[in-house]
Formats: sequence, structure tokens, C-alpha cells
Amino acid sequence: MNFIVSSATLLRHLQNISGVLNTSNTLPILDNFLFSIKGNQLTISATDLETTMTTKLDVQSEEDSAVAVPAKKVLDVLKSLPDQPCTFKVSGDKYKIGIAYDNGRAEMQGFNGEEFPKLPKIENQSTIKISGEIVANAINRTLFAAGNDDLRPAMSGVYCQFSGNEIVFVATDAHKLVRYKRNDAKSTDSSDFILPKKPLNMLKSNLTGDEEITLEYNQSNAVFTFNDMVLSCRLIDGKYPNYEAVIPKENPNVLTIDRLQLLNSIKRVSIFANKTTHQIKLKFAGAELNLSAEDTDFADASNERLTCNYDGDDLEIGFNSRFIIEMLNNLDSDEVQLAMSEPSRAGILTPTTTASENEDVLMLVMPVMLNR
Repeated sequence: MNFIVSSATLLRHLQNISGVLNTSNTLPILDNFLFSIKGNQLTISATDLETTMTTKLDVQSEEDSAVAVPAKKVLDVLKSLPDQPCTFKVSGDKYKIGIAYDNGRAEMQGFNGEEFPKLPKIENQSTIKISGEIVANAINRTLFAAGNDDLRPAMSGVYCQFSGNEIVFVATDAHKLVRYKRNDAKSTDSSDFILPKKPLNMLKSNLTGDEEITLEYNQSNAVFTFNDMVLSCRLIDGKYPNYEAVIPKENPNVLTIDRLQLLNSIKRVSIFANKTTHQIKLKFAGAELNLSAEDTDFADASNERLTCNYDGDDLEIGFNSRFIIEMLNNLDSDEVQLAMSEPSRAGILTPTTTASENEDVLMLVMPVMLNR
């Protein structure tokens, strides 16, 4: 193998897929990138066996071959170089890799590219084309709400539901839930699956929003193809809980308030909340919202009053401040609505306006029982 490539271009492509690599692997080959050349196109792959990502770029080359390149070493070399042409030479069956640049040369030991795990083949797949903007928005709105409980693996990812007239993305950890709907992305058939967090984070960091994604999926795998990249991942096996059943339908008590005003007030008050429960109390009466928190272990307390638009009965309800802060940070409307029925039932947080008329965002947060 012998090819010439810009150091900056190669570094950018390697960094785009390097997030797939784990810091510790049971198989040494997984600590490498696979460099594969056909014609004048270099395909680079990284995998942890569950998630695989490939990217392509044009190079100057005279032969087709493949080699596994130590990921950390090649990244460290390229990061320290200014943008310049680099010549990669791989010696025969020894897989010794030489990188020549303007004022020097580096050598490292590579490995047989044939030992690198093969990309899983998707059979009996369904295909849908979807805007990168829709996928990016869905990930940004939902991913933070996914759980981390190993005993409930289905809730550790984002549930994707396709039907003829809408696409729904859902994430929950049993304390908070986010449902993101789009009715401007249609599917030819009805299907659903659960995507793990890692590939979603990789998509989030590589989507620009103006591309079209081709999504192919079957019962066990999903493949996203966009720009010059392909991301393949194993789906989470399991049945997702019936999220619709936990969303209260009747919520007569509705608060409408400036999002940033509420967010900053909760941040200040929560400084004095109990460090275990993070509980804050919201008291609604007329056009006034009273927020308070106290930590009886240290005699710490704080309260603030906000003028608001509230329609409903006088109500006191407790929430975990961290969950409310996360939700408000992941909305971008000027005003939000918090709809409630009673202190023991979940609150529904929604934006008053959305970036698109085809977008529907609903966030649910479970209450914390107040100490009386």
C-alpha cells in the first residue's frame, strides 16, 4: 500500500469516526482503524463490534490493499502536523507503516487488514429516506432522557416508531420522558426499533442538518448512510414500555411562563435543595409561582416568587430540580407550558412554539412527594 493524502483532511475524517473506539478492548485489533484502498478512494473504518462507522476520501494511490493502523498513534502524529501532504507506505506482509511528511518520518507497526471485523450484512431490510435535520433535532430533544439501568436495557436507548403519516422518537428513564413527533417524514410501512446511545451520539456529532439520510434496518441492525459516511449499529433487543399509558390525558392546571426566567430561578433555588433528592417545591396561586427548596440536614433554604400566567386550582407539587433543568435546557422556545392535574401525577412540559409546524415535543417529569 502506498498513497498520498492531506494531513488535515485525513485527520478530520479520522476524528469523525474515532468516537466509535473504546478506551479498552478485549480484542487488540479493535484499537485500530482499517485503511482500505480501491482505486483512488480510501475507506477508513472503526468498530467496537456493536457500532461500526466508515468514511471515504480521495487519495493518490496505485494499488488496492488493506491494513489495520494503530488509532491513537496515527491520530497523535496527524494532530501535531500542519496541513501538508503525507505519504503512507506499508511494507508487504510485515505491515510496517511509514508516514513521510515535510521534515520527518514516523514508523509504526500495523496489522493484517483481513483480521479486522467485517461489516454486518443487512438482509430483508426496510429502507427510509429522512432529512438529517429531523434526525439531529430528534436526537437533541430525546437522548438526554434515555436511561442507564443495565437491568432495563430497552430503556437505555431511543425508541423509533415509523408509521405511514408520522415518525416518533421516545426516550425515558422512568423518571422523565420525552416524545418527539414529526408528521413531515413518512414511511411506507409501520415498524419500530430501539437505537443505542453510542451510535446516536455519533450521528449527533456528524450531522450538519442539510443532508439526506438513507436508513436501512431489519430486526437486529440499522445502517445510516449520509454524506461520505456509513454508520452501522446493532439494535437493542427488547420490548419498549407502553409510553402512551403514562402520559396523563387530563391536565387542567396550566402554567405559562418565560422559559429562561423559570430555568434561572430553578437553578438558583436548587443550590439549596437536598443533595440526595434535589427536591424543589412549586406552589401555584393566582398569577404567582413560588419556588422553594430546603435541606434540613444543613438548615439551608431558598425561595423565589415569579409572576406568571396560571390557569387552574391552587396547587403544590414537588419535582427533582435536575430533571426540570435538563428539560428546559433542551427546549428553545421563549415560553413553555407546564400542565398538571394533581401533586401525585406527572407534569407535562411543552414549548408554546416550535421551530417547525410539523414538530410536536412533549416532555414528562414524575413528581417527588413533598414532605409534610
